[in-house]
Amino acid sequence: MQAHQLAIVLLIVGNFLATLSDVAVKLIDGDISPFQYMFLRQLVSLLLITPLWWVQSPEQRRLTQPAVTITRAHLILIGSGCMMVSITYLPLATANAVFYAAPLLMLPLSIWLLKERPSAAKVLATSLGFIGVLIVLRPSQFHWAALFALGTATTLALFNILVRKLPASQSVVTTLWWTSLFSIPVSALLALFHWQPMSAQLFLFVAISAVCILGYNGLAVAAYRRAPAGQIALSEYSGLLFVTIIGLVGFNELPDGFTWLGISLIVLPLLPVRKWLHIRQRKHRPPSSS
Repeated sequence: MQAHQLAIVLLIVGNFLATLSDVAVKLIDGDISPFQYMFLRQLVSLLLITPLWWVQSPEQRRLTQPAVTITRAHLILIGSGCMMVSITYLPLATANAVFYAAPLLMLPLSIWLLKERPSAAKVLATSLGFIGVLIVLRPSQFHWAALFALGTATTLALFNILVRKLPASQSVVTTLWWTSLFSIPVSALLALFHWQPMSAQLFLFVAISAVCILGYNGLAVAAYRRAPAGQIALSEYSGLLFVTIIGLVGFNELPDGFTWLGISLIVLPLLPVRKWLHIRQRKHRPPSSS
């Protein structure tokens, strides 16, 4: 199996794990508070990552850019809380379609925070994606939980932008460990004041969510290290297919035509169409005569 083929498989498996995390949250069905979910998920994540972090050298375990790491840790808390609320009250496909607006939100945020100057084509493509979001969240079907889905997308965009401020030499395990650690104090305090009795089954759902999200993060990193993003990015959208199928089979949720149209407009600007066309032209270019 070639490197890019393996990368595609890894990314599809990773997106399936992310879908299972969403399903676990859906099955919690709001029976515990979002603050309790946030704390338990981060605690489970920290316990799982600690052995991997500890086997590294002291230099690799060292924290760099503490301010950025602390900010990202609390973005995770906000995003996971918003995600739980949106998945609880919205169909899986609708919530995930809005989550995919995160790359679109990165454009205005990168202009503001990183002083980047995007091309006109990128601005146009992003505008098309935002139209897709408006179609998915059309006023006639609007639910207040959609605001929490937008909150998740916004925190994801900020989270991804801030990763550019971390040194490339810092390992993924180290980044995840410190991020999880810094998220514990605030989430523990919030959970303490909103704690609800929970069954072993509910804790199992939270643990499954944490394990699956960690699995997705690890597989995504492994995939993008094996192949250029342009060759495998389409595999990221397998997640929308998975949540649609599971939403239909497990929760009797069938997206309507407008939702499919909105999803298409969200996904289309994120596909590396120009790069694919360039590669195809190079493949079909006749050899020059010498």
